[in-house]
Amino acid sequence: MPTHKLDARHLSRREVFGLGWGSPAVTVSLQSHAPAALVPAADASLLFPQSNDPAAELIYMSATRLAQWIREKKVSSEEAVKACLTRIADVNPKLNAVVQLCAERALVEAKEADGLLAKGKLKGPLHGVPMTIKDSFDTAGVVSTGGTLGRKDYIPGRDATVVARLRAAGAILLGKTNTPEFTLSFNTTNLVYGATRNPYGLNFQPSGSSGGAAAIVASGGSPFDIGSDFAGSIREPCHACGIAGIKPTSGRVPRSGHIVGYGGAFDAFQQVGPMARKVEDLVLILPIIAGPDYLDAAIVPVPLKNPGEVALKGLRVAYYTTNGEIDPVPEIQQMVERCAGLLSGLGAKVTQSRPPMMKEAGEIRWRLHGADGGATVTRLVKKAGTRQTSPVLFLGGTMLKPSEFAELVEKLDACRSAMLAFMEDFDVILCPVNAQPAKPLSAEPVSPRGNYTSVYNITGWPVAVVRAGTSPEGLPLGIQIVGRPWAEEVVLAAAAQLESKTGGWQKPPI
Repeated sequence: MPTHKLDARHLSRREVFGLGWGSPAVTVSLQSHAPAALVPAADASLLFPQSNDPAAELIYMSATRLAQWIREKKVSSEEAVKACLTRIADVNPKLNAVVQLCAERALVEAKEADGLLAKGKLKGPLHGVPMTIKDSFDTAGVVSTGGTLGRKDYIPGRDATVVARLRAAGAILLGKTNTPEFTLSFNTTNLVYGATRNPYGLNFQPSGSSGGAAAIVASGGSPFDIGSDFAGSIREPCHACGIAGIKPTSGRVPRSGHIVGYGGAFDAFQQVGPMARKVEDLVLILPIIAGPDYLDAAIVPVPLKNPGEVALKGLRVAYYTTNGEIDPVPEIQQMVERCAGLLSGLGAKVTQSRPPMMKEAGEIRWRLHGADGGATVTRLVKKAGTRQTSPVLFLGGTMLKPSEFAELVEKLDACRSAMLAFMEDFDVILCPVNAQPAKPLSAEPVSPRGNYTSVYNITGWPVAVVRAGTSPEGLPLGIQIVGRPWAEEVVLAAAAQLESKTGGWQKPPI
């Protein structure tokens, strides 16, 4: 049986441009070997969203606005790429966020994008727009370590599915961003590249595991990145670094080509999603990366609906300021209450309430996580050829009997059922991302046991984060917007409104 490589060349015109909200999610055909088709620039208004971002500086412009400016020839792709590379050169020595740079290749691709546009052709919705990619995703021709020493020189032969789709849509890779080893920590540090710092305070962590992505996006070195989220690894860095991100519904975006891939007992816990300064970029990027690739068997072709068609009036909103285990600092609790009031002022029906059995679900999840005695993580280490692992990588666990494991899985499913029943009465939940702002570099990493993020990996529901407050130290504070399964459009509509009312991302002092 012949094998088929998955890369940008194998995406048909329908797959690249049949994206939009309200259309079926994008799919990848492994039997098509035709190059991705180009679309006439004159048709761009029919295919690509218009931006609401007022930013005029290239390094702080949303990806949506930048794509629009490139299409309208207000700026060239080469200018945009050079601006980002200059910004990375300025801030990265302080942040250590970008760990591999492919500047020469990026500039060549930018010139090619400008040449196509001069001929009246576009590659896709992200034509000529620069991006960075978390180092846990494979990138063809670029070192992809996943933060582990065994892969410090590993160069993949093909892109991860999400990377291939973004490049087929016209995005240009600037480089890779730092992640803890195998992405399995909230502290973005590893033995290959060292620690990443927070742009809002260089003595603070950016959290993790998508900490490098959040730090460089917040700083204006890249318009967007792609994160992965097993217990909060998109949402915690968005909170710590003040940007927007979304963990989609479990089964929405393929994990193919990620260092912790698809499959296994905890397959449903991990999702992949975009991270950017503006919610409008999440709306732009999610349809591009979503949908089956016929490799990751968990991915479902559920259509994405249009956030622009969601009416917030009458939306049923639950909110809670504490999970009953770890009380957030007062500023975070006040932020959640303020956001609930903002949605109420827009006509939403707001109730203070939280799902049942969150504590029980969290406790069961973390017992299950080590139920094999650490064998799953040990296999990852062995596969990578790593002999020395990072201190933040947890290799242990209490081995359970098969009967004990099966009983815990049944109990976890009962928790998920009870939480889903709660959502029959609500469309959205507002709650903290974490009980605290970003932690100092010297502090222990964020604990996942507080059930502010990891509980929604258990349920598999979509969750967005936007900046909605500031701590007394000047650190960003994010809020979680949780939705029903497959209802990303509601989550993003509420996130966009809160971003508009609170100001969202703010320039860091770096």
